[in-house]
Amino acid sequence: MTTFVLTVTCQSTRGIVAAVSGLLAEMDCNIIDSSQFDDLGTGRFFMRVSFISEEGKTIEDLSAGLKPIADKFKMESQLHDHSQRMKVLLMVSRFGHCLNDLLYRWRIGALPIDLVGVVSNHFDYQKLVVNHDIPFHHIPVTRENKPHAEAKIMEIAEAGSTELIVLARYMQVLSDNMCERMSGRIINIHHSFLPSFKGANPYKQAYQRGVKLIGATAHYVTADLDEGPIIEQDTVRITHAQSPDDYVSLGRDVEAQVLARSIHAHIHHRVFLNGSRTVVFPPSPGSYASERMG
Repeated sequence: MTTFVLTVTCQSTRGIVAAVSGLLAEMDCNIIDSSQFDDLGTGRFFMRVSFISEEGKTIEDLSAGLKPIADKFKMESQLHDHSQRMKVLLMVSRFGHCLNDLLYRWRIGALPIDLVGVVSNHFDYQKLVVNHDIPFHHIPVTRENKPHAEAKIMEIAEAGSTELIVLARYMQVLSDNMCERMSGRIINIHHSFLPSFKGANPYKQAYQRGVKLIGATAHYVTADLDEGPIIEQDTVRITHAQSPDDYVSLGRDVEAQVLARSIHAHIHHRVFLNGSRTVVFPPSPGSYASERMG
């Protein structure tokens, strides 16, 4: 039996949950889990339903069956086949902790994605990527060639039918044009010291100020640098006894974890854009299970 995920966004009104669950029951579907959120401030309603078609209906059959209520409630709805893996392009510069972590999670099935390739403006991780049988693309970026470099990146993304780009510590600012073309489909990770400690050596700056919490933020990329809708955040505590190098090491750990969790939420269709914010529903049962342990 195939598992499907239905996502719904619309204006809040009575009867949406009843209509969706009732129709799925009529189509011989069994709901595995369901989450919904009514934003009283904006009047927007968000819903995610994971279900099984017990009669083996196709995604086309289900879409046709759901259309009447989608029209009635003016829903922005999408239906996803859970077995279809999202196509993801990774981008990295010279910090490899997030890339290594993501490749490991991908290899054991903890992140069920299809990797289109890895793009980098340096050669540091070419061997690592190629050893995983993943295409590696070296695209150097300078102020003069930036438009050409981004055009090459988009060619690679489009050739692989990329659905999500992940900046796994890719240390280049993307143009407004690329951000707009891939709106809601680029995830970035950075430390959570912003806006206090900008520029080079943020961890050293934090050490000098005696910071007691190190954090990381994963967000969608927009034209406003590091200002996109936040998907996931976390922190780790620091004491006075930690050195600047400890700050960096602990920061890398939390960055890798936060980025992985944000990708997991996105590929399982748990993230909904809500203006400058996001609605992130909890994972379905079993969605964190790995295909193998190592």
